Amino acid sequence: IVTARNLVGMSDRVLIIIDDPFELSSVGAALRMHGVEVVAEARKKSTAINLFRSLQPNVLLIDMHKSQEHSVDIAHVIRKEAPGIGVVILVPCADMRLIGEDLAQMPAGTLLVLKDALSNLSALCDVISASRVFEAEQKVVWVNGGITLSDKQSHGLMSSLSDIQIQTLRYAADGLTNAEIGRIRFVSEKAIEQVLSRVAIALNIQPDHRKNMRVQLVNEFHKWIGAPTH
Repeated sequence: IVTARNLVGMSDRVLIIIDDPFELSSVGAALRMHGVEVVAEARKKSTAINLFRSLQPNVLLIDMHKSQEHSVDIAHVIRKEAPGIGVVILVPCADMRLIGEDLAQMPAGTLLVLKDALSNLSALCDVISASRVFEAEQKVVWVNGGITLSDKQSHGLMSSLSDIQIQTLRYAADGLTNAEIGRIRFVSEKAIEQVLSRVAIALNIQPDHRKNMRVQLVNEFHKWIGAPTH
């Protein structure tokens, strides 16, 4: 088995996996301009796995928060075949629950980069290189500003919300009605309405007869994950 320690003397060979086509092309071009060997770019899990098997990169740079596919799942599948591959995940927000990811399930040594805190591409290049050196049981690490994982989780209003509240908000942001969410969660439509009302209170969204509460909640969600609002 090839380990990360055996790869320290080798150059970075990066497979970029990003579901947004503009971000994918932009990040790929920028890294190449900084001298990083980007072996391939992919928007889907199946494509990424095939490219990995044929090109044998030693670092994965992943950001899949806009689709139904998950960065963590892709990383795990590839790590099973290449235990020493580095994993860097770009994230739009400190609370990973908002994008449907579970910190506890991330591969050992994963480096998380909060995109808004990324000052320049040189810093990302350094993170990419650092990702290839990790221990088998190493915890997930946030790499921005020296802030630890536990500190990150304590920041922001969203941290006060329960997992069920976050999940319900995500369903609403996906366009599901209260009735549809209720069927998924096996609860009444009224119960979903109450959950969303509590979320609004927690996020300090004030009742306003001129504005639809659900629209305000969805806009708040999109703001937190770095998506454009309308």
